[in-house]
Amino acid sequence: MAPLGRLKASVGPHMTDASGRKSWIRAALLIGVVYFLIGRGFALPADQLGVWRLAAWVASAALAAAHIGYEYFRLNNSPRATALHAATAVAFGAFALALAANIHDLGSDSGYRPRMLIALVAWPVLTAAPAFIVALAAAAVLARLPTKRLRE
Repeated sequence: MAPLGRLKASVGPHMTDASGRKSWIRAALLIGVVYFLIGRGFALPADQLGVWRLAAWVASAALAAAHIGYEYFRLNNSPRATALHAATAVAFGAFALALAANIHDLGSDSGYRPRMLIALVAWPVLTAAPAFIVALAAAAVLARLPTKRLRE
């Protein structure tokens, strides 16, 4: 068996042990819930829908930037791991929104449409893929900046 120190070094700084892996999943779930709350909360006001939709985009972009910064600077993750974690959070939020849409459709006057089940897969995939690309590009730019990363 390899000593624990060598094992940690071979895995990389972003996955040092089981608790580290669990913490990024918890963070992704929490951030996914915030994405869900942004999506639902900014959809509630019926007046000036365009302004509220823009506000939701701005809030989501700020949350994404904060998450990327947290993953890269605070957790010292690689650009690839940062992008994967950010995309996972987006997918969680999109899944929650798709689930809410399915539940809403159950109570609609026209009845439930089974094709709404497609949203449970499509929305997370269609949002996580571009989120991964954007987060990977942002983290790659951060990796090239001449700054020191935070260490605990």
